[in-house]
Amino acid sequence: MSTAVAASPVFVPAARDRATAWVAAGALGALAVVPWGLEGGAPALLLALRGGISASVLVALTLAALVSAWRGNDRATAASSGLAVVWAFAAGFAAGPRGASLGIGAAMALLALTACFARAIARRGAFKGDPTVATIVVVIATLLAIFIFFPVGKVLSAALFDERGAFAPGLAAARLFASDIWEIQCLTGGVHCGVAINSAILATLVGLLSTFVGLVLALVVQRGGRRYAAVTKVMSILPIVTPPFVIALALVVLFGRTGIATTLLNDWFAIPRSRWLYGLPGVTLAQLLTFSPIAFLLLHGALAAISPALEEAAQTLRASRWRIFRTVTLPLLRPALANAFLLGFVESLADFGNPIVLAGNYEVLSTKIFFAIAGAQHDPGRAAALAVVLLALTMAAFWLQQRWIGKLSYVTVTGKGDSGLHALLPPWLRRACFGFAVSWFAFTLVCYAIILTGGLVKDIGRGDMTLTLHHLSQGFAIDPSSAATMFVGSAWDSLFTTLKVAAVSAPLTAIVGLLSAYVITRHRFVGRRAFEFLTMVSFAIPGTVIGVSYIVAFNVAPLELTGGMAILVLCFVFRNMPVGVRAGVAALAQIDRTLDEASSTLRASTARTLTKVVLPLLKPAILATLVFSFTHAMTAVSAVIFLATAKYNLATVYIINRVEAGEYPLAIAYSSVLIFIMLAILLAVQALVGEARLGRRATPMLAGGG
Repeated sequence: MSTAVAASPVFVPAARDRATAWVAAGALGALAVVPWGLEGGAPALLLALRGGISASVLVALTLAALVSAWRGNDRATAASSGLAVVWAFAAGFAAGPRGASLGIGAAMALLALTACFARAIARRGAFKGDPTVATIVVVIATLLAIFIFFPVGKVLSAALFDERGAFAPGLAAARLFASDIWEIQCLTGGVHCGVAINSAILATLVGLLSTFVGLVLALVVQRGGRRYAAVTKVMSILPIVTPPFVIALALVVLFGRTGIATTLLNDWFAIPRSRWLYGLPGVTLAQLLTFSPIAFLLLHGALAAISPALEEAAQTLRASRWRIFRTVTLPLLRPALANAFLLGFVESLADFGNPIVLAGNYEVLSTKIFFAIAGAQHDPGRAAALAVVLLALTMAAFWLQQRWIGKLSYVTVTGKGDSGLHALLPPWLRRACFGFAVSWFAFTLVCYAIILTGGLVKDIGRGDMTLTLHHLSQGFAIDPSSAATMFVGSAWDSLFTTLKVAAVSAPLTAIVGLLSAYVITRHRFVGRRAFEFLTMVSFAIPGTVIGVSYIVAFNVAPLELTGGMAILVLCFVFRNMPVGVRAGVAALAQIDRTLDEASSTLRASTARTLTKVVLPLLKPAILATLVFSFTHAMTAVSAVIFLATAKYNLATVYIINRVEAGEYPLAIAYSSVLIFIMLAILLAVQALVGEARLGRRATPMLAGGG
């Protein structure tokens, strides 16, 4: 039933905003103390005193913002702080490659000035006078513009130009509507379809199937009793800790033309060998194994957040268990189901590792883009056109998801007492879910047995099953007697770098994503839909395009970041933040906004309401975001393969290099170590975050009696 959305409270600003003044003071302090450039050097204030015109104007505008904020002149504060940010970037780009690259001092000062501008315009009436909401929206939108739209725009603009750099809109149209992109012969009895149709079919299958698998596993954990919950949860998230192409290699060892399962079926049942794995079936199976944990994490959190009150009300009306599940539980899961499908769809479109191994003649957009950029033909314009098509498919899926959810209310957490028991699943449905889960886990364990065994034998791909520790010692040897370092294996450096990058990027991704979800769902402001669209764009762009665009955009001053760890962290944060956004949106859709309004009536600020009321109820979403962002940072391939360097090499790049060198056992051994490390860290994260406690709910010892 449709319900009216309560209006966000309007905050009345005080006569003088000391917080804005302190933010401006922080910007001025960064200009005075912290080196402005990337390579150290002098702070901006010292550069101004030495006669630097650009630095002098910047310091003057920042000082004006501080004085205006202290005096309560919001118009002047907004004007001076906004002009300071624009001036800094304009002067940097005007200086060209020979100018100074923006460093830590510049980042601190410009972030503080952006926050100062946001607070000032909020006091002028924007964002209903709420400075916290204004700061979140303006700062995140600015970061998205710098680290997503600016680099991607530079690459996508190549679609409008020919090989000589001349503007050619006709060529752009020809590239976008080429027959090899939109051909539909496979739908009308032919053999092949265009890459866009192939990608759409694959993504739809993976989105639907991964949502189904995630729902079944979530029901087993949440409604299957405590006896199996822990084991099921671990098995459900296990595939997320593995690089995608490693799962693809395991499937090749099992079901390839000379694979283990293929050979057994041929010997025992005379089933002829075939290449069915290479194409749509193989890529679908590999992506289903890879992306089902995402759907599970989202749906598990959504099921945990449903109050038992509505299900108990249906029970008092003598509704059957199947009717309760069909008419109460499933409709309340609609936002989570839609978000799980959307993420599976988008992940499938952008996936590069599985198609490169298993696609065969089944061409998809991600591999086409890669070969257009890195292949022998090297056609950036063609790659840009394909990226535009991929982005259009993702935005179409996002629009359909919004239409399906609609404007209905899915609130179940209202702040009222909700103690009680969740309705049990129908016996036949519970048995079916358990049966499917057992089969799925058995198949998963077989795949992982191949991966783990492959690092402990000489060459599993060629059938040499002689046990050996050579591959593990080659990569992870330890020499306590070494004077310089005890970690002498070739893989240690890449492992330590990957862990540092993942540990930094995961919490930043959760912060940016969940703050975005909060302002999208809880506040109404001009441009809210546009802001929500902006937060999803990065996920629609394949990692290959992201990596190349970062190289193009951030290789010269003033935004020179290539070769360092910062560009790897930024790439992961803004590539993975849509997961935090969608997880937060799905969780917040089930929490009544009257809890926020009650906090506001007690004169709590938006920041206090967010930290004391909203965040404790978002633990499932926080866990999902941390798990996904951490594992993606540990296992990403397509984006970072262009950004990794000899100094900052990553685990996946190391594994790919070993595969290219023909050292498959070492690559599999490294993957096995990664699996154990990530699984241990994820279990620790889950224990640290915990679960949201919603009311005084009881849990039956076994959800199956009678």
